[in-house]
Amino acid sequence: MGKTKKLPIGIESFEKIRREDFYYVDKTGLIKNLLENWGEVNLFTRPRRFGKSLNMNMLKYFFEYGCDSRLFTGLEIAGERELCKTYMGQFPVISITLKGVEALEYETAREMFCSTIGREAMRFSFLEDSPKLSLQERTQYGQLVNVDTSGRQSMIMSDGVLKDSLLILCQLLCRHYGRKVILLIDEYDVPLDKAERFGYYDEMLDMLRGMLGQALKSNDSLQFAVLTGCLRVARESIFTGLNNFKVMTITDAQFDEYFGFSDREVQEMLEFYGFEDKYELIKEWYDGYRFGNADVYCPWDVINYVDLLHFNTDAPPKAFWLNTSGNDIVRTFLQMAKGGVKREIEELVGGGTVVKKIYEELTYRDLYNSVDHLWSVLFMTGYLTMRSGRNDEGVYGLAIPNLAIRKIFVEQVMEWIQKEARKDAPRLDVFCDAFPRGEANMIEEQFTAYLQKTISIRDTGVRKGKKENFYHGILLGLLSHREEWYIVSNAESGDGFSDILIELEEEQIGIVIEVKYPDKNSLETGCEEALRQIEKMGYETRLRQDGMTTIFKYGIACEKKRCMVQLGS
Repeated sequence: MGKTKKLPIGIESFEKIRREDFYYVDKTGLIKNLLENWGEVNLFTRPRRFGKSLNMNMLKYFFEYGCDSRLFTGLEIAGERELCKTYMGQFPVISITLKGVEALEYETAREMFCSTIGREAMRFSFLEDSPKLSLQERTQYGQLVNVDTSGRQSMIMSDGVLKDSLLILCQLLCRHYGRKVILLIDEYDVPLDKAERFGYYDEMLDMLRGMLGQALKSNDSLQFAVLTGCLRVARESIFTGLNNFKVMTITDAQFDEYFGFSDREVQEMLEFYGFEDKYELIKEWYDGYRFGNADVYCPWDVINYVDLLHFNTDAPPKAFWLNTSGNDIVRTFLQMAKGGVKREIEELVGGGTVVKKIYEELTYRDLYNSVDHLWSVLFMTGYLTMRSGRNDEGVYGLAIPNLAIRKIFVEQVMEWIQKEARKDAPRLDVFCDAFPRGEANMIEEQFTAYLQKTISIRDTGVRKGKKENFYHGILLGLLSHREEWYIVSNAESGDGFSDILIELEEEQIGIVIEVKYPDKNSLETGCEEALRQIEKMGYETRLRQDGMTTIFKYGIACEKKRCMVQLGS
């Protein structure tokens, strides 16, 4: 087998992946399952980066008139000959994505909606001259496609036309073909999310409710519809009145294997590219999600890391899935956390589980009303996953799925701790100044006080090295208060890599810090082990080479919210 297949990073076009011979994880079994178990309106809610858009595009290319059957050659669905004969290429398909409908104000977002509908309507330009349409119907079509060459709407639709737009397009296509329409709407809830953030929620809700209500509730031209999103948002009454409405969330077993990669699929990919030795590492970093009864990996992370391995087989894993803006929910959660919730976060970061009731029908207006709701949002957006079964009350055991997500929690905890510490600058000055003075007792007293007030890490399933890194990060963040100091982390010095090295150039003072998490041993033993390591590995070498004449060596041992600090000779 050749190893030349490219990896489809960021590619959501099924046609491009198949025609240009990208590596494709076969999810076409979704088509058969959908046809055998479909409702008139089907909503799949999954976290972002789990293949929703690619699956929707795959559905479009399978059902739409003019389908090229060669795109499906060798895939699972091709083995269903009777089903393919009946359904493949047999329907008009309307396919839109709302993921790009985001703006700072409603009018701009509304223009984006108009352009989205207009661009899709332009795919059916034959309707403009269709002999099967009346003059009035052709005029209706013209109202949908009045866009300029740049794709922007040159004459904005009226509210009435915009709300009726999907219904009208369905009716016109049905009249032209004499066949009911399949409607695909990807990321239907993104406009509501953006509207809530930027303060035009009511206007967006009214418009979206009108558009989807018309297209999904009273549409005799509809064969069936498939929608995707992160949240169900049923309480917004967008879907009220639908008698054949099916919702498949991350707690449902039906369709659970079609979003995300299974363990078998990941092993097959690694075998194909010759990276079988990375299996355990990838599993630790990117596995751990539970959708229904299926255990799945985040496909975005897996694909990106396998691609990275092509250039550097020793490349460490990264949290590819997450970006700065995407971490807002974790940041908000930490800011709202009080008392017992902080203890629960400690349990999660330490690899443990917390039991929470999940509310699957929150509105976007409800999301930040309480910490209880934030637990649900973290679960539905993929920051937490279920570890234990559901009872009749909708209660789940929740956990951080893997190391990639844990890394984000830890980074946000560090940021939060630093922010809290900076509120008391004089106290932070006392803490930092104790290091170049050799005041181990003061350092211990102040660091313990910080740990008592903030989130720490508990004695659960995380390896010893990860626990040490957690406290290392907290300490590094606090010391960064001294902007004039030269501070390096994990620096090569002597025969190894020291945790933290600090240089005070004017005073010619160097500081070496080694952090330990002693587990079952005493804090004192941990400090002694840290100091022995500093001496054995010669961590002060770099400081001497840089001209530091006075060297302070600190062994710091931490456990939960306790610490001990010893000064070496």
